[in-house]
Amino acid sequence: MQQYVSAEEAVSIIKSGNRVFLHGSAATPIFLINKLLERYEELQKVELVSITSFGDIDFGNHKYKDSFYINSLFVSANTRSAVNSTQGDYVPIFLSEIPRLFYENYLPLDVAIVQVSPPDASGFCSLGISVDIAKAATDTAKVIIAQVNPNMPRVHGNGFIHVSKIDKMVWHDEALPEVDYSKDVTPATEQIGKNVAALVEDGATLQLGIGAIPDLVLRNLTNHKNLGIHTEMFSDGVLPLIESGVINNSMKNIKRGRIVTSFMAGTKKLYQFVNDNPLINGLNIDYVNDTDIIRKNDKATCINSAIEIDITGQVCADSIGTYQYSGIGGQMDFIRGASLSKGGKPIIALPSITSKGISRIVPTLKNGAGVVTTRGHIHWVVTEFGAVNLFGKNLEQRAFELIKLAHPMHKEDLERAYYNRFK
Repeated sequence: MQQYVSAEEAVSIIKSGNRVFLHGSAATPIFLINKLLERYEELQKVELVSITSFGDIDFGNHKYKDSFYINSLFVSANTRSAVNSTQGDYVPIFLSEIPRLFYENYLPLDVAIVQVSPPDASGFCSLGISVDIAKAATDTAKVIIAQVNPNMPRVHGNGFIHVSKIDKMVWHDEALPEVDYSKDVTPATEQIGKNVAALVEDGATLQLGIGAIPDLVLRNLTNHKNLGIHTEMFSDGVLPLIESGVINNSMKNIKRGRIVTSFMAGTKKLYQFVNDNPLINGLNIDYVNDTDIIRKNDKATCINSAIEIDITGQVCADSIGTYQYSGIGGQMDFIRGASLSKGGKPIIALPSITSKGISRIVPTLKNGAGVVTTRGHIHWVVTEFGAVNLFGKNLEQRAFELIKLAHPMHKEDLERAYYNRFK
């Protein structure tokens, strides 16, 4: 059985030039990461690889410029400044394909820093609420450092690692990061929740993105029946529907009776619910986000958002012009999977304007903006002003339909652009 060591001893095995994986989302090992960053004066060119990370970690501090380089696979608030500077960069990639970077040595890992549950009687720790790409990282890293936290849920699935595989274990008891999307609720997002919910059929299998809109959709599904969940992530919004029996997973073709997910982010109530709960299957992201798996569930209904969409249906969801804001993530995995599902519905839902009143429906995307969902993949688009299905429509028809979803104060400009383009 492994013995616990201090955080300082654990991170001391990381050397200059190493590539280090950092566990992400609500499983981010904040304590160990900050201990690593404290070594900046003695380290050079340590590459840090991660998807979304949570917590108070100052990755973008200029004093780290020669010590740490953020090679991000999905940009989050605490990595954004580094990624958009000389201290980091972003790798555009589908979430489902990230494990290939590790397994096939595109990004071979020297070290993986993860946060896990305490070992069970057989010596197995759980990667808990973030299996996603961490499973591949722990499968392939030469060295594994684990922050063992008694608050980390033991989640059923395949996110387990035996203590014999862990090189350094650090006991650290701290609350997991929590997220609450209620602060992002507006009259517009409330109406979007209703509009999207109207598209969801009884017996559908849902994929839910991150943020207020997915939770607001769930609030409007209380009269639905026999819903299932196969999603890369979920939050607290599913709990009332599970308790009421609306979500019972009885109509799924893949892992019927179980919720399939790859990571979870929410409040303490959610973390307590998923702990040792056989209803929850926390699985590796290359399985969960595999389009061939997604499409096998009938009525696969995916709900994702966007930063802006042009009048032909091109969706930018990861950047503001050339400024890298987030990442491709799993949007395309599920857009494609749902579109191939029998009765499936891929949905892009977004407010018609930003908080500053700028239209999100635009004649052309901003210069340098990344296209995440192409106009060949787009189907349903929803704003607070309604829902349209672009599948099978030509460019002029798409523009006509999307202008219906725009905010009234921007319709005249969009109609002018429509006329100038299509005459």
